[in-house]
Amino acid sequence: MSLWRDIKGTIQPFWVTLRYLFCRPVTICYPEQKQTPAPRYRGRLILTRDPDGEERCVACYLCSAACPVDCISMQATEREDGRRYAAWFRINFSRCIFCGLCTEACPTLAIQMTADYELATRELLQVVYEKDELLIDGCGKNAQYNFYRLAGIGVAAPRGANPGESPPEDIKSNLP
Repeated sequence: MSLWRDIKGTIQPFWVTLRYLFCRPVTICYPEQKQTPAPRYRGRLILTRDPDGEERCVACYLCSAACPVDCISMQATEREDGRRYAAWFRINFSRCIFCGLCTEACPTLAIQMTADYELATRELLQVVYEKDELLIDGCGKNAQYNFYRLAGIGVAAPRGANPGESPPEDIKSNLP
């Protein structure tokens, strides 16, 4: 019984080799023909805009906190009307492992992954992308989502002044 198993274990790999020996090879000549990746392929990161044309990023630092290799850095600032945005945003693609955790952590869908896979270069500083290189004109994968419109946060109005909201309670009025 052991001899038969040994013979079968020796012949079976050769059979697989012979079976694929006469098949036509699947080769893609890369620079001339570019392969289309799968729909869920995780490639280069981008920053998107909301349908109004404003930046979606509110500089909440969740993407940089979720990044396991710490390749995302930014600085938060605020406009006159109270809306937050990233003054500068930087991704170091030489450290990025393209795991997608930053895109899952983003509450505003500002950071998204594309199917772009051509990032190779010999210069290390060329793979450090700044905000102006990451920010695109479109909305990305979800064109209808607008964080400030759907989150219930009044940008220009104080708390309790939006329709359907009651003013905040004064805690000191409950004291004896």
